[in-house]
Amino acid sequence: MKLVSDPTIARKMAKMQERMRWHHPLFQKLGIDRTRLVLEDRIEPDRGFTFCVLGDSGSGVRRRDSPQRRVAKFMMRTAPSAQFILHTGDVVYLVGSSEQYPENFIKPYRELLVGGDVAKQIRYDSMVFNRPFLPVLGNHDYYDLPIAYGVLSQLLRPVRQAFRYYIDLDVSWHGSFQGDAYARAFLDYLKDIPDSELQQHLERHYTAQTSTGKGLNYQPGKFTRIPNRYYRFRYGGIDFFALDSNTFNAPLPIESNERGDLRRQQLIADLERLQAEREDHLQVMQNLDPDDPTQPIPGEQQSLDELLGKVEQIEELIRDLEKQLDPNTVHEQIDYEQLEWLERGLIESWQDKTVRGRMIYFHHPPYVTEATKWHQGQTLAVRHYLREVFDRVEQAVKPLMDNRPLVDLVLSGHAHCFEYIETLDTGHADRGIKWVICGGSGFSLRRQRQEGNVLQERIDGKLQDVAVSHQFIGKTGRGADKKHPYSFLQVDVLPGRDLKFNLKPQIAEYHQHQWQYYTSKLDDSM
Repeated sequence: MKLVSDPTIARKMAKMQERMRWHHPLFQKLGIDRTRLVLEDRIEPDRGFTFCVLGDSGSGVRRRDSPQRRVAKFMMRTAPSAQFILHTGDVVYLVGSSEQYPENFIKPYRELLVGGDVAKQIRYDSMVFNRPFLPVLGNHDYYDLPIAYGVLSQLLRPVRQAFRYYIDLDVSWHGSFQGDAYARAFLDYLKDIPDSELQQHLERHYTAQTSTGKGLNYQPGKFTRIPNRYYRFRYGGIDFFALDSNTFNAPLPIESNERGDLRRQQLIADLERLQAEREDHLQVMQNLDPDDPTQPIPGEQQSLDELLGKVEQIEELIRDLEKQLDPNTVHEQIDYEQLEWLERGLIESWQDKTVRGRMIYFHHPPYVTEATKWHQGQTLAVRHYLREVFDRVEQAVKPLMDNRPLVDLVLSGHAHCFEYIETLDTGHADRGIKWVICGGSGFSLRRQRQEGNVLQERIDGKLQDVAVSHQFIGKTGRGADKKHPYSFLQVDVLPGRDLKFNLKPQIAEYHQHQWQYYTSKLDDSM
């Protein structure tokens, strides 16, 4: 039985457009660009500033301690002057439920919220931030629970008992309703505004003039909504592009040849192995007492908490394999509208001489050395579609680039770790880019793959190096020597017309029942 369900891309897009009243004629009449966010920017284009990045953080304090809360408090102490905070997705685990926002988001981040000293009184759909908090959607923010759970959990004890553990693991009794909870928490949710009041709302909040139309004013302490599931803003002379990678991560079709047949057979074998492994873990869970989930399981080198995290990881792998093998999924609708929007935005950004750099953030990493992600269908798909966009942009702006990378920094999450990667000559316009994964901010850290830090692809029939991981911060060690280094990223943009910045991974590490806090030295000497 599937423990969660993932809506189709077409469903995600349609539901979000409905919530945002995407095609309403008033936007064109008033000259509004639904994807432009405008922050109050008191920073001169050549001055320095700091921002922070979190990701995959949304677990609650259901146990004796909360890594997410530890990271949040460390961030408040270490970077109190950060101009804004980016979040790379999976804001609330496990299925983005509105029921989990109070415990899994509002409580951990209460210092960022107006009225946070009485966090219990803040509704998830009425949050106002006292400094910009700018998220993107993760896969868990779109997830739902199968209807069968509501019935079977009442009838079958094994299912009911297994379900109890997932309730403890931030599932609640319903899911996100195809991302509705996220939309109500963070987006300018226009569906609930009557037609008679819509124009007044738009004229009040969409007043900032940009190069593509009027943008949404972000006003800390007053009105802190973002305009859409993907959007852009400019700060300190840098253009930031926030993407929804959930709508262009459908797996690419398997080749119709002997190589494709072999790949399909391997995927089927991997799927059967993982399904059996999942059932074994669930069987162990049925016979455990969850009162102390941090204690080691008898005969195991892991606790119940870690076993639950492993089952979640296996579930993710199973979903990816099922999508690759499903002929309907591989022909699923791709969000070309968003990709074309990104292409136009990057070209415009390069043509604007006042812009000193470009950064992009989204959930699914195109380059990653976490143990399970590199060969996943969604990794291949996101890398493929971004390369197509980057290649077209490069053709349009190549005379302006002067040997600079097309994008200065790409931030993502999904892999539960921190990682800094640099691309080599990939044969595409994504070469020479810095890619940083910020996915270790609170939930179930992962290990690095055994194959090492160099990523390879088959190009013209030969395996070639395409990227190098300079630093990976994730789970290490075994038994009593196990370390859990949770993290956020501090980015210090340096003064000067030419964009330069320092990346500072900030670590809250749990080891041998104690917490340590430190800044990790970023090794980019390779």
